Amino acid sequence: MTDATTTRRMANAIRALAMDAVEKANSGHPGMPMGMADVATVLWTKVLKYDAADPHWIDRDRFILSAGHGSMLLYALLHLTGSKEMTIDELKRFRQVGSKTPGHPERGHTESVETTTGPLGAGISNAVGLALAERILAAEYPTLFDHRTFALCSDGDLMEGISQEAIAIAGHYRLNKLVFLWDDNSISIDGDTSLSDSVDQIARFEACGWNGVRVDGHDADAIEAALRATEGSDKPTLIACKTIIGFGAPKKAGTEKAHGSPLGAEEIEGARKALGWDYPPFEIPDDLRALWLEAGRRGAAQREAWEKRRAAVDPATLADLERRLRADLPEGFAAAMAEHKAKLFAEPKEMATRKAGEAALTVVKGQLPELISGSADLTPSNNTLTKNMTVIRPGEYGGSFMHWGIREHGMAGASNGLAIHGGLLPVDSTFLVFSDYCRPAIRLAALMKIRVVHVFTHDSIGVGEDGPTHQPVEHLAALRAIPNLNVFRPCDAIETAEAWEVAVASKTRPSILALTRQNLPQLRLKDVGENLTAKGAYELAPANGVAAVSLFASGSEVSLAMEARERLEAEGLPTRVVSVPCMDLFLDQPGAYRAEVIGTAPVKIGIEAAIRQGWDAIIGSDGGFVGMNGFGESGPYKEVYRVFGITTDAIVSLAKEKQANGA
Repeated sequence: MTDATTTRRMANAIRALAMDAVEKANSGHPGMPMGMADVATVLWTKVLKYDAADPHWIDRDRFILSAGHGSMLLYALLHLTGSKEMTIDELKRFRQVGSKTPGHPERGHTESVETTTGPLGAGISNAVGLALAERILAAEYPTLFDHRTFALCSDGDLMEGISQEAIAIAGHYRLNKLVFLWDDNSISIDGDTSLSDSVDQIARFEACGWNGVRVDGHDADAIEAALRATEGSDKPTLIACKTIIGFGAPKKAGTEKAHGSPLGAEEIEGARKALGWDYPPFEIPDDLRALWLEAGRRGAAQREAWEKRRAAVDPATLADLERRLRADLPEGFAAAMAEHKAKLFAEPKEMATRKAGEAALTVVKGQLPELISGSADLTPSNNTLTKNMTVIRPGEYGGSFMHWGIREHGMAGASNGLAIHGGLLPVDSTFLVFSDYCRPAIRLAALMKIRVVHVFTHDSIGVGEDGPTHQPVEHLAALRAIPNLNVFRPCDAIETAEAWEVAVASKTRPSILALTRQNLPQLRLKDVGENLTAKGAYELAPANGVAAVSLFASGSEVSLAMEARERLEAEGLPTRVVSVPCMDLFLDQPGAYRAEVIGTAPVKIGIEAAIRQGWDAIIGSDGGFVGMNGFGESGPYKEVYRVFGITTDAIVSLAKEKQANGA
């Protein structure tokens, strides 16, 4: 045990490293690390289950720095507790290109960083998913999963709208092993938070089913008592830690001037005197370093006890869990999907791709027990609750389907947390038009290279009567603009099944399945023995002779392209059709394949019930396009398509016009 004086000295080591690194970089946020150093010290030295020698141990407690601007707090903690990669040299390279200490923590870039944070609210929504993952896995493997999730959040995290969605989800599902440590310093960039906010956060959290407590964030005993009180709780807990931003800085402490810029040499000198820190920059005295390293070893005994429990688990059960943690697919998966597609080839059916998606998802879930599905209150429309799933309920975590409520952003953020945890495959769903609410979380999933599958149904003006508010026109382009994200828009049941195959096999890239409300014919009638959707685009129907026209389409418009091809061929214009179920994967293909698929036909036309943006990579800037250039309209979907000229007649007319004009 350490006394209060020693704990304060250990916290001052964090403060000194934060001041020094930000000053050397001439960039950064020293205030939060200095203000929350006491809280972090108590958590990491007395409560957190963590072994620096094995930072990826699956039953470790998770520490999420949602207030990612205070990244030096985390980097200092990792360095002091013995992270092999977080050397003093890395701290000296804070915010420099190629360092392990970027301005905001990045998962996969820096060891022991659980999730990428910085966009405020993201970390706490991820923390909800992490806490949910522990509960789900503990229900399945009760001897192997028993850990907690601690998220350090700022005023800004709690002001962002996603915070309400996240805390409502956590409170409703009684995620009792989740603790938020709120840096209640009453300071934002503009100044005192009273400029813009007067919310009673304790009351808000309690109204959402949380425990709430206030502590002096600089009183080690009070902090420890509050943390201990969360053990065995039946609810998640918010601990409001009243702190002084920039604690120790003589002139800037307690002001916005300590938030987002270096303190300056004079202020740092004053802070050193105030804190009694009589050491040069980046120097930690041996006695404090030894205490911090001991803290980094605190979890070793718990890890060793866990390894003994692990050794007692049935070998087959353990082997499947390890497969899940690697995100590998089971041996029977390919055969099960091949059997599913064989039935579709044998008995082609006209169906909406959302229904085709449900059929494929049923097979996928049958092979992947780790799959956790869910919907943002659109379950009957999204078709993501299959007959082989059971519902997760508050206190009952043995199921595999989440009713997220009308909380798209919180759902997507928590899904990221489920994926980050390991051992689970999250699938969430809503309407494509509401992907706008999910976009920040989707972007972070792509940045983190994690496997999340988003099923976005009602993918076009085919929504019909719901009108332009519910008809996505720019959303496909907007989502395709995100790097490292696969956006699938399959044209039939076969492409839908293939898209599912690719999505669940993509360990380092999230996926979106944009699926139709309206029925579509099955266009793929012959099994060619390979997943053509995995190539992103392929020739679905060749021209009879040398192609004069190439039609490129995705989703529901592929069937229009096939109808147009028949008419153009009948009129003497050799026409081929290329299906483009995933533009992202197609653009990843070798140049020779792309050139082959695009072809040499003088007339190239893209067809999609959405805006043109992105299609020029295939059809060229001079290519024709049949699609949208504005918002939709309410009415029966076939009539809406006619009004906006997305018809077989329009395709045929444009092809003939461009051919007559020499393309």
